[in-house]
Amino acid sequence: MADRYPDFATLAAAHDHGKDYRITVQDRGTRVAILAPHGGTIEPETASIARAVAGDDLSFYLFEALRAGAHGDYHITSHRFDEPRALALVAGADTSIAIHGRKDDGSDTVWLGGLDETLRDAVGDALRAAGFEAALNTALPGVHPGNICNRTRSGTGVQLELPRSLRRNLAEDGRMMARFSTALRAAISAAGLDGDAATRPA
Repeated sequence: MADRYPDFATLAAAHDHGKDYRITVQDRGTRVAILAPHGGTIEPETASIARAVAGDDLSFYLFEALRAGAHGDYHITSHRFDEPRALALVAGADTSIAIHGRKDDGSDTVWLGGLDETLRDAVGDALRAAGFEAALNTALPGVHPGNICNRTRSGTGVQLELPRSLRRNLAEDGRMMARFSTALRAAISAAGLDGDAATRPA
């Protein structure tokens, strides 16, 4: 289904924050920002997964639809996602990891995309080492420069597409969620992205 709104301003003019949708931002000044731009009823569990990955120390951003509806009712496609607080957060980070959802397709494979190939590949390696399936995303590669995950200081980021079954299992199994988030944190460390954004030149 096509998106109902072409940008955030149009969506915000038609809906109420706190009633129809919720935005949560924690800017902790880290090199990596964790994003869930399609949380809540749009792509269920993506917000809780992003929050788990961010933990108590990484910057994160969540946009969550609070009302049920068709996928396109609150969905703004990633290369047109221009909510101001999201743009401000990613602009201050060196890179990002955006958590997205897709329909079940018979596998639990995490699709890897985005322009930050170093971090993308590190995420794939860490997920596979932790027992998850991961493969390059050829259907939704996340390489548009306007994609919210790529609007960072480096102009690059990572986009992960998780099938519905995997998201449901992560939400219901705390140990599995911990294994998944720990794997992503290991990838961030392997890519040398620990610490504050201010300590690394743009």
